[in-house]
Amino acid sequence: MNLRPHHFLLWAAFIALMFAMPQFVGNGTLRTMIFACYLAIFAISWDILSGRTGYISFGHPFLVGIGAYTTAILTRRYGFPVEASIPLAVLFTMIGGLIVLLPALRIKGSYFALVTLAVMELMYQLVPVVRPDLTGGTRGISRLPALTRGAENGYYLAAGLMLAIALFAWLLMRTRLGTALWAIGMNEESVRGSGLSTTRLKSFAFLVSAAIAGLGGAFYAHYLGTITPRAFFDINVLFQIIVAVLIGGAGTILGPIIGAFFMVFMLEWLRPFLPGQERFFVYGLIALLLYMYQPKGIMAIIDSGWAKLRGART
Repeated sequence: MNLRPHHFLLWAAFIALMFAMPQFVGNGTLRTMIFACYLAIFAISWDILSGRTGYISFGHPFLVGIGAYTTAILTRRYGFPVEASIPLAVLFTMIGGLIVLLPALRIKGSYFALVTLAVMELMYQLVPVVRPDLTGGTRGISRLPALTRGAENGYYLAAGLMLAIALFAWLLMRTRLGTALWAIGMNEESVRGSGLSTTRLKSFAFLVSAAIAGLGGAFYAHYLGTITPRAFFDINVLFQIIVAVLIGGAGTILGPIIGAFFMVFMLEWLRPFLPGQERFFVYGLIALLLYMYQPKGIMAIIDSGWAKLRGART
């Protein structure tokens, strides 16, 4: 495993900062950070599949939505306890993803992206009209049982979940499996020529990605207390996930977290000046300029700065 010392320092500083944050900020900022934590979870799950293998998925909100709707239906319609509904939501997300999206892994490039986008749009159109007695139609499902009470408790839950998922994914991607997935993104034919099954590797990446997306979606639904098709299957959700990964740095795990927090706080900072959807345009422009300056994201800027610092010390 190729582990860089400053990555350990970044992780240690980030974890310490996250758990100390409630001592220095108010409840409003904590709620903003909760949304950033959940966006980071979704970005990590997208990065495991698309950031590593190069198979760009436009249907990731579909996986998040399965997890959210499964736990919502089980708890509100069938009276399941939350502790039982969340593992089932993860399982249903993996199964649903396997049935719908896994066959798309046999195609490449823009065709894969278009298929995943079509799946997400199909779900957006079907959820309100198919069994509205279960899904709640366009109004969704409300009064979901909460996992915690209060901004501080909600923050610690979201931050703890995000950090656990991030550390798991970061360590996993530094094993031989992670190296093989990265190699698929570089040259899939070479990986296949070496005797490895690229279909199995991509399936593994997809299952891990789906499990994390379903877990994050389930926890997020119980934090919100209500879910609607627009909140999970809208194109803006996809935009936020992908931009967070690209800004932070694809294929790094820590990068998508940085990108998610950068995106959420930038949008909140712009809200007083542009309360409408116009702030997404300004944010997109800032993100584009940053991406043009360093296409590999903020993590590449950090790595470059660390290399220059070490060079100066030497």
